[in-house]
Amino acid sequence: MHGFSDTVGLRLSTSDDGDAIVELDAGDRHLNPHGTVHGGAIATLIDSAMGAAVATDGQAPVTIELKVTYLEPTPAGIVRARAKVRKRGKRITVVECEVTDQEGDVVALGLGTFTTISKE
Repeated sequence: MHGFSDTVGLRLSTSDDGDAIVELDAGDRHLNPHGTVHGGAIATLIDSAMGAAVATDGQAPVTIELKVTYLEPTPAGIVRARAKVRKRGKRITVVECEVTDQEGDVVALGLGTFTTISKE
């Protein structure tokens, strides 16, 4: 990962054949005033994991739509997003994502649609 992902502190763990796992070691800089991981950090993690899943076929993904459902407050520590491509069409790809905290509890879900652009 690079650019904004590096700034946020995201790490691509695995990616292969429409699946990707991206991790965030959430620390003080990722927390909201309540002491839990900021929703924007979770949304960025989801968007990045889903983009990585789309990119496993060599395409350059661009987010069209992103929906995040927050299920539980997320404490600092390792937060992991697992994304899976559900449907690749000619122009649109649909991706689902599940986010877990370091205890393995599901804390958020994501659904996104992506298109791709030329890498040139």
